[in-house]
Amino acid sequence: MDQPDDDLRAQRFADLDPLVAYRLWALRSRVFVIEQKALYLDLDGRDTEPGTWHLWCADGDGAPVATLRVLDDGAVWRVGRVATDAAHRGRGLAGRLMRGVLERWGSGPVVLDAQVYLRDWYAGFGFVESGPVFEDEDGIPHVPMRREGAAR
Repeated sequence: MDQPDDDLRAQRFADLDPLVAYRLWALRSRVFVIEQKALYLDLDGRDTEPGTWHLWCADGDGAPVATLRVLDDGAVWRVGRVATDAAHRGRGLAGRLMRGVLERWGSGPVVLDAQVYLRDWYAGFGFVESGPVFEDEDGIPHVPMRREGAAR
């Protein structure tokens, strides 16, 4: 799954080009820290874990414009850090990333913590609420969601 088509890419940290890695984290910072004013340590150490995958859609120049990461949490795969550049929203890029996740890891259980306003969007990919709504450290309401697959 390193490059299934021209603009959807997936790599582990050790395989990321340094410029791509920089652009992925800059994109996440623009979306979460600047736009959503979520002041948290995005670089939490999980990006570099051997089981972590980084997926992104690139523009015509190869620059990331939408991204997410998939963590190996043992019994489940955990999707997080889903972000799309403001100038590229409305083009289905996040959906393309989620379809990429489900094609690769969807045979096993996949979990995520969805911002509440996006729970119906994730439900469209087969995710169901698996717990009560909670607020993250920045007061943004989230809901845990799960999509079942075969046991890992």
